[in-house]
Amino acid sequence: MASVSDRIEKQVLLRAPLERVWRAVSRSSEFGAWFGMQLEGDFLPHTTVTGRMAPTQVDPEVAAKQQPFEGMPVELFIERVEPMSLLAFRWHPYPPDDGDTAKLPTTLVTFELAPAAGGTLLRLSESGFDQIPVERRARAFTENEGGWEIQTQLIGKYLAHAPA
Repeated sequence: MASVSDRIEKQVLLRAPLERVWRAVSRSSEFGAWFGMQLEGDFLPHTTVTGRMAPTQVDPEVAAKQQPFEGMPVELFIERVEPMSLLAFRWHPYPPDDGDTAKLPTTLVTFELAPAAGGTLLRLSESGFDQIPVERRARAFTENEGGWEIQTQLIGKYLAHAPA
């Protein structure tokens, strides 16, 4: 059984139709705009999408906090894409100081969407922290716990101002 520290879970009601939220989550260019990444490639099952961290385009205050990470390489291995309902990818939850992630385990990030009264319910989870080396585990979990809280706000801001 997974421990409490192995999994982050968030959910948010987004005031946008399911189709619009799906595009914001499943199109790498839109995902990058609100999340804070410049990505190359499409989110297709069993593919790796690479890119670099870049400040979010939807919140100047958050963008300023992301600035120190600008240019840092990012790699997402897309595991599952179930149109209109689920996107799952693996990534390295917090980079090591030397930047070498080749031998490090990944965590699984899942976005699940469902129609809801007033919009779309987004359930987000990240699991697998118990596999992260102990010297990095607490920091990775803490950083991502706070990060996902911010990201659930950023996608809402993105959807409020992005073209339909």
